[in-house]
Amino acid sequence: MNSFLSGLESSGWLRHIKSILDTSQFIAEAIVEGTNVVVHCSDGWDRTAQVCSLASLLLDPFYRTISGYQTLIEKDWLAFGHKFSERCGHIQTDSKEISPIFTQLLDSTWQLMQQFPLSFQFNETFLFTIHDHVHSCQFGTFIGNCEKDRTDLKLSETTYSLWGYMANHLNEYLNPLYGPEEPPEVLVPNLIPQNIRFWRGMYCRFESGVHPREPQEDVLLQQTDYIFSLDEHMKYLSKRISSVKSLISRTVRKNDKKKSKPKKEQLCNNVFLDNKLEYEKGSSKETNEAASTGSSLKVGEEAEEDEDGDDDGVEEEDGESVDVEEIKRGIDSVALDWKLLRNATECSCSLTLDQLSKKSNCRRCGDVFCQRCITKRIALPGHVSQIPVPVCKLCFDILANSVELYEYYHRICAQNIQHLTTQHRNESETSSTIDLLMKGSFLVTFSHVLVGIA
Repeated sequence: MNSFLSGLESSGWLRHIKSILDTSQFIAEAIVEGTNVVVHCSDGWDRTAQVCSLASLLLDPFYRTISGYQTLIEKDWLAFGHKFSERCGHIQTDSKEISPIFTQLLDSTWQLMQQFPLSFQFNETFLFTIHDHVHSCQFGTFIGNCEKDRTDLKLSETTYSLWGYMANHLNEYLNPLYGPEEPPEVLVPNLIPQNIRFWRGMYCRFESGVHPREPQEDVLLQQTDYIFSLDEHMKYLSKRISSVKSLISRTVRKNDKKKSKPKKEQLCNNVFLDNKLEYEKGSSKETNEAASTGSSLKVGEEAEEDEDGDDDGVEEEDGESVDVEEIKRGIDSVALDWKLLRNATECSCSLTLDQLSKKSNCRRCGDVFCQRCITKRIALPGHVSQIPVPVCKLCFDILANSVELYEYYHRICAQNIQHLTTQHRNESETSSTIDLLMKGSFLVTFSHVLVGIA
């Protein structure tokens, strides 16, 4: 421990960070007071870019957002002509040209994030990603010493942008403590030596043997995602419960009407027989009475059909289809118990997970996976908003296949139901015509009815 602290002190790293922050704060205070400031050093692409960027962070809340910080890098570093290829050692050059100028910017930004955790939209992982890909050269954003080099190399046509990659993983870089409602306009940091801290998350990322601890932001981000998933599932279950309750109430009303319906049919049959006997006796007076009785009966039948039609209309308007298989899929698609990050020691791909490695929970099974194994996103059936969420590869295949089978099953069922409905409608039209003519047969003979049907 003594050798580590003495080595850190002899490197002068923390003194450099404090010096950069002091200068940036001086510039910000001068601008707030209305003083014009000109920043200039020997070449203008190292210290100038550092202090101007940090002064912008202190003055403008926009640059503390994800898109704002990317804009700041594009403006003060890429367009301004910082020599990334030489300073980062991308090409073989004089060793004196290599210097961690950009790393000092990220370190200074982290120092401000520690003092103002509610003022920055991005988290520590956001800074890690930028730092790592500055040196990885996997993207063309930071290749070249100036804008002319990038234009001559046609990097915009032959390489991908780092910002596009980060836009696809935006949820990983969000600070759960960020409060954009009332951001302070100007940050005034306390730059006493005791507040300049060693960035353990950056420089000791691969050292897990001494005091392993979970980053607080990762724990908060996991809890935020967990609460969001449970809230979405709760809304889904509430919606399904309302649909089932509505279906039960409509079914009860239909059953009550069906219980009273046989009595009306029996009454219709009795009246029909009485009318037929009266017709055979040839009594015109009684025939007229029977005809009037039949007329009132017809009105009653039409009223009954209208009541049934109204009930069907309510069902189509207010009711929702309830599918048991769909509800079961929705319930099984959301993990209610997530594993803790601190208990995860190894991913399913055999990658060792330490306390500082980036990991996440699958929203379907709840297990912890590394970033390489949880790149898939899909909307869970048990979430009411149907927003795509991260899942592991196995759960993604299960959900994708189940969705395809479910859609195919319902498409076939819909076709069969449509065919049966059309066939039943044709049969019911013929049968209803015969029933109507039979019930009015006290006015005409059956031979006339058969002739009319023919």
